[in-house]
Amino acid sequence: MPHRISLVLATIFLSWSIPAAASDTADRPNILWIVVDDMSANFSCYGETKIQTPNVDRLASEGLRFTRAYATSPVCSTFRSAMITGMYQTSIGAHHHRSGRGEHHIVLPDGVRPIPETFQQAGYWTCIGSGLPGRDASGNPTSRDRMGKTDYNFDWDKPIYDSHDWAERKPGQPFFMQVQLHGGKIRGASEAKYKATQKRMAAEFGGATDPHSVELPPHYPRDPVLLRDWSTYLDSVRITDTHVGRVIDRLKSEGLLENTLVVFFTDHGISHARGKQFLYDEGTHIPLVIRGPGVGQGETRTDLVEHIDVAALSLAAAGIEIPVTMQGQNILDEDHQPKQAVFAARDRCGEAADRIRSVRTDRYLYIKNFYPERPLLMPSDYKDSKRILIRLRELHSAGKLTALSEKLLFSPTRPAEELYLYGEDPWQTTNLATDPEHTEALTWHRERLQQWIEETGDMGPETPEVYVLETEDQMQSTRNATSRENYRKNTELYKQWASEGK
Repeated sequence: MPHRISLVLATIFLSWSIPAAASDTADRPNILWIVVDDMSANFSCYGETKIQTPNVDRLASEGLRFTRAYATSPVCSTFRSAMITGMYQTSIGAHHHRSGRGEHHIVLPDGVRPIPETFQQAGYWTCIGSGLPGRDASGNPTSRDRMGKTDYNFDWDKPIYDSHDWAERKPGQPFFMQVQLHGGKIRGASEAKYKATQKRMAAEFGGATDPHSVELPPHYPRDPVLLRDWSTYLDSVRITDTHVGRVIDRLKSEGLLENTLVVFFTDHGISHARGKQFLYDEGTHIPLVIRGPGVGQGETRTDLVEHIDVAALSLAAAGIEIPVTMQGQNILDEDHQPKQAVFAARDRCGEAADRIRSVRTDRYLYIKNFYPERPLLMPSDYKDSKRILIRLRELHSAGKLTALSEKLLFSPTRPAEELYLYGEDPWQTTNLATDPEHTEALTWHRERLQQWIEETGDMGPETPEVYVLETEDQMQSTRNATSRENYRKNTELYKQWASEGK
């Protein structure tokens, strides 16, 4: 039962432009994306002081750094579905995490397709992998090079990728490469993973980051478990930075660097209680650094941009016309007008059915919770299995959390609307939605978000029938019996909440 775009929205999608002939590609730049899992902007060039990241810093000093880039979705599959099409995931029906993989299929709207297909038709070699033959996505040695992470929530054809690497292309043929890195996932979520990372840091870097040296957001307790998790996360940033440096060095040694547009970004923020899966800066603010032909050196931009813009600017850099219906914009165009607002959405993640939307402007972040009667940390087999969440729940049960932590993490309900001041409240801890001084701003942002929902054809929540299909498929693919049972119990709770109108 394919999930197709609504008839109203379908009428706005026109045919994609015919790409330039392959014979015209000889002098075109290579396009190389470095896409990192589960990582916020914890790099030296973004102000991180506990670690050094010389390779990403070098990219920034030789290129362009954006300080206000945001993901349109804070979880892997929905982010990547939007990334690879240049479309809001809510407009193409790909907004529910890890959906369309089983009995329920999702088909892209007419006229929308993954951009590797467009690059391929324009004569580019398309590839996705680690960027380093002989090393995997975590930077470890491997004897088997693999294709990189895709994770799209729609039907797509594997032949849109020619290979895992650019080495096999024809002489002189330009390439579109995605270097897919595990990033924050390297640290794992268990004691065994922490120890493995610590051992690796000792071998490769001479030592790991001191847990007591790190700074946590104010809503997380300075508990040994959380401190160690954050320090191990910072070590994953250092490992990622080294991998980036090796890819850049490879491009340079092969004489490709100066004709390659390198775009470095992450797929959402840190995987933490209020980070990944949520629309606060902890979950959606991402680094974005671009280096290459036509890009100035050592420049910084502070205007608002969205991760779907990467698709548009990449097509433009390759001399391929951007489809008029693509929602991403070429933010490198000299005529680009800064965005007045950017948007994000969170929907079902695993069994955790939710619907949250947000709009950011220069001064404010506005969030609308469509299910305010549900807690922020709803039951989730994925999140609840993480060591940090287990510890937070233990501290909550023991009454050892601060009032701020209790309010932001363990309140049994959520406000229907949230409003935060940019800059003055970097962790979004003070909700101004009920403050009379900000009533005008609240009204404006509420109306602007609703306008975006209508204009972009936001497809909203799944039907109960589709929820069952999707969650049944995910349960069947879960090998761990305990995890599968937790997931099943959670789905029953969500179905009960939905029947109660909660």
